Amino acid sequence: MRFLKPRPTDPAAAASTWETVKPVFYAIVLALLIRSFLFEPFSIPSTSMLPGLKVGDYIVVSKYSYGYSRYSLPFNLPLFDGRIMSSPPQRGDVIVFKLPLDNRTDYIKRLIGLPGDKIQVKSGILYINGKSVTRAGGGEMTDTDQSGRVMSYKIYRETLPDVLRSHPILEIGDNERLDNTPVFNVPDGHYFFMGDNRDNSQDSRVESMVGFVPFDNLLGHARYVVFSLKDHTPLWQVWLWPFNLRYDRFFTRIE
Repeated sequence: MRFLKPRPTDPAAAASTWETVKPVFYAIVLALLIRSFLFEPFSIPSTSMLPGLKVGDYIVVSKYSYGYSRYSLPFNLPLFDGRIMSSPPQRGDVIVFKLPLDNRTDYIKRLIGLPGDKIQVKSGILYINGKSVTRAGGGEMTDTDQSGRVMSYKIYRETLPDVLRSHPILEIGDNERLDNTPVFNVPDGHYFFMGDNRDNSQDSRVESMVGFVPFDNLLGHARYVVFSLKDHTPLWQVWLWPFNLRYDRFFTRIE
């Protein structure tokens, strides 16, 4: 019986192959490090954060703002428990988090309730710890929802306690399905989130789907819209970009 001897490895060929793939390898490692520890891009798939965020917006989230948990890592690798280098979020921050229902789905909402708070909505007005939140304005806008219906909204500016800034919200009316809620007592280590499009948002008011969000589930603080395409324009269809880009939204700060 004849046996074939393995062909000896050519050191020069192996070195040449490594020199070829080395830049790609380093680029992948660098991208993973940036995505895990500094900034991560996300796209906006729904109208729940109108008027500030539109479907087709591409945003950047700072991963370092609140420290790191297993959900900060690629594939949610369980390398450690809890959060490290943690810093508490501020009421009013727009935050990307993992949905507690499955710990996989990414959601983006505004932080309304801190641990220990009592949150309630009565006739469309937000109450925090028994005090109504200031809601001013009353302009109007229209938008087409994901099913093609034209929706009419009232625009208000809401000023949350403990922060020196306000943000816009939308209301269809003050007697919609989530405009009158029980009192939500936010437990320790958890947060309460709401969408700015108050009558078209599945958020912490829907306990069976979202509810209170654990601190570990927070991914980062949404900072800027860096790129934007009109609703439902696929990113890969670059030939449509000149007609569907929202140039006025590029590099805009998220309120």
